[in-house]
Amino acid sequence: MSVMKRVRDITVATLNDRLEGSEDPVRLIDQFLMSTKQEITASEKLYQQVLMHANLMKNQLLQAESMRDKREQQALLALKAGEEHVAKMALQEKIIHEEKVAQYSELYEQSKNTIIELEEQLNLLKSEYQTVYDKRQYYVARMENIRIQQQMNQRAQSYGGPNNIPRMFNRLEDRVSDLELEARSLRDLKRMGQDAMYQAGSQLQSVLDRELDRLKQKLDNDRREP
Repeated sequence: MSVMKRVRDITVATLNDRLEGSEDPVRLIDQFLMSTKQEITASEKLYQQVLMHANLMKNQLLQAESMRDKREQQALLALKAGEEHVAKMALQEKIIHEEKVAQYSELYEQSKNTIIELEEQLNLLKSEYQTVYDKRQYYVARMENIRIQQQMNQRAQSYGGPNNIPRMFNRLEDRVSDLELEARSLRDLKRMGQDAMYQAGSQLQSVLDRELDRLKQKLDNDRREP
């Protein structure tokens, strides 16, 4: 299960559908960008908390390993001195610290996995934000071109005479072009969501492959040790 619960009112998946019926698509895109930015900020805070927790688990693990090794050395010294009772006491404490090592090892591994998951999700959020922001800038520029063209068409309507007929067809052509521009803009935004999800899947697969190779290498090293 994801460690970050999506709380945005608008996601990439729903943005595409809502854009098609929106009277003010730029405003809708701005709402998406604002909510995504808020989620990025909250996720970065959570990421720092997880890092701190992972470091704490690592320190506890190292401390438990140190005490385990120390008690084992003390048991050996006690046996050499003929103090078997003292050796048993040291070994009892060693067993306790071995359990702590196992517990903190598991917690530390969980923390590292959480860090990896958070990094992937943060990268996805930032990618979504940047992609939509870039599309917004491009879309606004095209809308401005349309607005200017509409103003020019309105000025052309004020002129009379027989030349009005060709101007009328020019305005019709402009309107059709405007509709085509709007349709392509919405289509580009719809494709954007699919591209972002594909990119996230590729990134996650890359991380999983690296982790699998690392574990295989660790197993090989363990087998080689006497």
